[in-house]
Amino acid sequence: MKKHIPNLITLLNLFCGCIAVFFAVHGVFEMVALFVFLGIFFDYFDGFAARLLNVKSGLGLQLDSLADMVTSGVVPGIVMFKLLEMSSTGGWSGGLFSESSGLATWQSFKLNPQELIPLLGLIVTLASAYRLAKFNIDENQTNSFIGLPTPANTLLIISLPLILLYHTNEVLNNMILNQWFLIGLTFLSAYLLNANIPLFALKFSNWSFKDNAIRYVFLVVSIILLVTLKFMAVPAIILFYVLTSVLNLIKVKG
Repeated sequence: MKKHIPNLITLLNLFCGCIAVFFAVHGVFEMVALFVFLGIFFDYFDGFAARLLNVKSGLGLQLDSLADMVTSGVVPGIVMFKLLEMSSTGGWSGGLFSESSGLATWQSFKLNPQELIPLLGLIVTLASAYRLAKFNIDENQTNSFIGLPTPANTLLIISLPLILLYHTNEVLNNMILNQWFLIGLTFLSAYLLNANIPLFALKFSNWSFKDNAIRYVFLVVSIILLVTLKFMAVPAIILFYVLTSVLNLIKVKG
């Protein structure tokens, strides 16, 4: 019975991801964030449970990636789609699917080429799928990551609509709703997911500060940023994570 516990937790991640997809399509981004957070929580603890119960399996590895593909692949792609749609139409209404409701035929579908731009957001989904597939066959990512992990990338993208909703910084809001900024971020996201950049993992083999200095510093700085900047802290934390990893790599090689 115990060998199925980690897989059950993984399925809870997938369940949360499916619900997040539903809310993302309808633009209810507070609920998207809630279920993505829950999904990432389950994603972390399924591995913890597998190690604790000593029931690691190939099935669990594949199931984990399939669940991540939804929660940390499909969801951020749809969120970026909706943001690009908003930047193109000037609001949440309108866009690629605005003309159809309920059952419809392709003859009734009116297509404006400008409305295809939001589909670029789905590049995030494609890049996430490629990254997850590489992770499954890469034996060099046990204690560190090569490229930005999909959950971190997802948190970066879902933080953008939350910043729009809960912060009143007009300059920042205008930047987030700038179509070229979103397109640039989409391609940057796809690159970072699959870049050959070693990034440290938040896994503690022991509690020694000497052995885990970079992790302790990262956690402390992240908490300070979250308390002071709230949702605006998320992009700053991701940037700090990448820069800290690169600087640490330079230090080790030097």
